[in-house]
Amino acid sequence: MGKMVEPPKPIVKVPALIKYAGVPPREYKEGRGYSEGEVKAVGLTVYEARKLGIYVDKRRKTTYEENIRRLKEWLEAVKRGEIEPSQPTLPKVIKIKPPGKKVFKGKTMAGRKMRGLLKLKYRHTHHYKWARKQRERELKKRHEARRHKGGH
Repeated sequence: MGKMVEPPKPIVKVPALIKYAGVPPREYKEGRGYSEGEVKAVGLTVYEARKLGIYVDKRRKTTYEENIRRLKEWLEAVKRGEIEPSQPTLPKVIKIKPPGKKVFKGKTMAGRKMRGLLKLKYRHTHHYKWARKQRERELKKRHEARRHKGGH
């Protein structure tokens, strides 16, 4: 068996940007992946191509003969056994853990009551809350622990 070789990079046109006054610095550059049309012209599906380690850019619509020719040559070498295809390039699956449960201290009535903001004369001020917390700190009442965990 041959050594593992990545497929050749596709060649795409450089966009005519305003900063280049409509004339790009060069005509072609290496692209992110082959278009679906180029992969189908070689006789593969998108899934099969990705299993062989070929990057497929689903946003690209153009098909270039140069890319098709380079991809065919690489596939022929793989079929003959001269080289091995690289690792699959299937989309990565990312699992995100849900956030843990915690006390909601938002703008609900329960949250405002817990923060001591429902008494009529103190309803629109934070100074009351801050002063109250400071007083509880000075008396070492463990105001933070008592409130959230149901302790004394």
